[in-house]
Amino acid sequence: MPTVVKTTRKTATKTKSKLEVLRAPNFNLPWLVHGFSTRGGGGSDVYGKGSLNLGITEHDSRENVERNRALFAQAMGAGDAKSHWPIVQMKQVHSGVVHKVDGPIAEQLTGDGLITNVPELLIGIKTADCIPVLVVDTKKRAVGAFHAGWRGTVARIVEKGIGEMRRHYGSNPRDIQAAIGPAIGKCCYTVGEELIHSFESQFAYAKELFNEEYDFESLHNKYPMLFLNQRAPGHGEPATKIQLDLVEANRRQLLDARVPAANIYAFDACTSCDTKRFFSHRAEFGKTGRMMAAIGIRK
Repeated sequence: MPTVVKTTRKTATKTKSKLEVLRAPNFNLPWLVHGFSTRGGGGSDVYGKGSLNLGITEHDSRENVERNRALFAQAMGAGDAKSHWPIVQMKQVHSGVVHKVDGPIAEQLTGDGLITNVPELLIGIKTADCIPVLVVDTKKRAVGAFHAGWRGTVARIVEKGIGEMRRHYGSNPRDIQAAIGPAIGKCCYTVGEELIHSFESQFAYAKELFNEEYDFESLHNKYPMLFLNQRAPGHGEPATKIQLDLVEANRRQLLDARVPAANIYAFDACTSCDTKRFFSHRAEFGKTGRMMAAIGIRK
């Protein structure tokens, strides 16, 4: 298996239509279907003309979303213009809960991870800044999809997902290929100090996930008179911002689960930086659509 390293979005492939599907180069298996959706090529206009919103939101109609999901599935190769493979999803709650899926389901699942070995069935998770992680066991023909915000990351959703694949399918982590999709980068993910404590309680490497920088845009700098105190000059509270690298946090979880570093691909694309191409909950102040990361197995 050739070494796969973090690369730029230019290496991602596109469909021939206006709808763009990003595919990980280490998932190039003839029996595998997968894709990370982007913003354009759909039938919704509420988040911009022709947007591919794949999540049920208060602003968009279910009819639009269902039509967009069909377009996305067809663009991935999971069906045709008349029908597409069933898509199993969840009510995502930022947890460490992983479900094994044995077929299309009528009831709504609640959790943040899905695994399956059933052919012609898509499992998918929705994001608009959070980390989407897709994995495939190249020997057992089993797949997983995981949604990792900071809470799910602290709950070790990806690590637990690999563990569930080992338990149910006998997966050997060395046979697993993983792809971390477009998400908010540490460049835009400013967090509070309380998250440092949350991560330190779980991970020995937590300090390596955070970066502290001088904040030139803070109120301290724009309006210094608001922060006058009796301390000597240079001894006041520094104007800093703390940035969290969630992509690296989930890469480390894959490594902890014994997935080889050479088998992990991460898209170098920040959803908050590029709202023309991606939906971003943070950059768009909550009024935005949802992308989907989905994966399935051909017969």
